[in-house]
Formats: sequence, C-alpha cells, structure tokens
Amino acid sequence: MKAMILAAGKGERMRPLTLHTPKPLVQAGGLPLIEYHIRALQRAGFRELVINHAWLGQQIEDYLGDGARFGVSICYSAEGEPLETGGGIFRALSLLGDQPFVVVNGDIWTDYDFAALRQPLAGQAHLVLVDNPAHHLAGDFQLHDGRVRDGAGQSGLDGPCLTYSGIAVLAPALFAGCSAGAFKLAPLLRQAMASEQVSGEHFAGRWVDVGTHERLAEVERHLAAQA
Repeated sequence: MKAMILAAGKGERMRPLTLHTPKPLVQAGGLPLIEYHIRALQRAGFRELVINHAWLGQQIEDYLGDGARFGVSICYSAEGEPLETGGGIFRALSLLGDQPFVVVNGDIWTDYDFAALRQPLAGQAHLVLVDNPAHHLAGDFQLHDGRVRDGAGQSGLDGPCLTYSGIAVLAPALFAGCSAGAFKLAPLLRQAMASEQVSGEHFAGRWVDVGTHERLAEVERHLAAQA
C-alpha cells in the first residue's frame, strides 16, 4: 500500500518562516514537520511514498532525496502551481497506482498510528476524524455507525460534527470523471458520502493543524513534554 504526503501548500499564515522555507520543512522539536510523517509511515510498514510540492518544492526534494535514509522510496509530483488537494492527488494518480492509498496532509502533527489504515477499503474513502479544534468549532462531517455523513450545519442527524484530520485512505475510483487542473477534494468526498461510500473513525489522540505560529508553538510544547 502506498502513501501520499500533501506538501504543496504555501503557508501564508506562517510567514516569515515560509518566505524562504516550504511549510513542510518548518521545524518542530528540531525536525521538519514532514519528517515526522515519513518516520511514522515507515514504522507502520509503508515503504513507497509520493510527495507533491509546489512552493519552494526543490528544497523538499533536496532534503528528503529518494527516501533511502528513512527506509522508504519517495517519488515526487511537482506541480509548479498549486492544484489544491483534489487536483494534486489526481495529478499523482499515475504514481499511486490502481489500489487504495493513504493520504496525509503535510502540515499536521499527530501521534496517529498509520498502521491502522492498512485494512481493506470498503467504498471509496475512509476518513480519520478528530475533535473540533478551537479554530474550527463547527466541524466538517458526522460519524455514525462507521459511516461518514456531510452533517456540517445540519440538525436532526445523529452524532456531533467532527473535523477531518487530513488523514484518509482513498480509492482511485473517487476521482473518476475528474480532469486535470486545480480542484478541491471535499466535493468528491461529499458526493461519495451521499452514496454511503465513505467510512470513518474517530481519533482521540494528539493532533494539531500547524497553520499558524501559535499552533507550531503548541507542537513544540507537546514534544517538550515527551522529551
């Protein structure tokens, strides 16, 4: 099973750190954010990784190389201009193959065990959901009996809304009918939810969306507590 790390974001809210450093290479606890993912994926048994990039992407390739020093093999999908989440994954499908694959946002930090995703996929997607952080209290989706629904802002549905963690298993079939270019992943997921094709799980461990300097400091505090 292959895994893709999404690393094409520009990190506007992380300036000035991201003016000269791609966001996935911003360090926390002495290591770039993306390196935590690579090491965690390797421990979970993933050996073939795909990484997309755009802003200052050559720095990512220069730092990670072919992945051999991490015990993995890395292929790159260079975008030039960001294609958003859906478009970036669609562009990389030829590198990912015809089987379901793991996707993880490069700008999160978590202690999630990726080995839990090495299971047969029933449907078109499996999402890892987390409790809503302070900056996203409304959440994204509802989880009920292992199925994910588009329940944000709706009433009368079972269960609270949770936040999509940026961790998922996706089937290539999710992208059937898509065309090259920039487009979001969420509409494809909502379409699949409407036909009961999206499963999910609730992860209650440590997870931070590292989108601001304050949240980067939060990760630093977590790591200091573990030391």
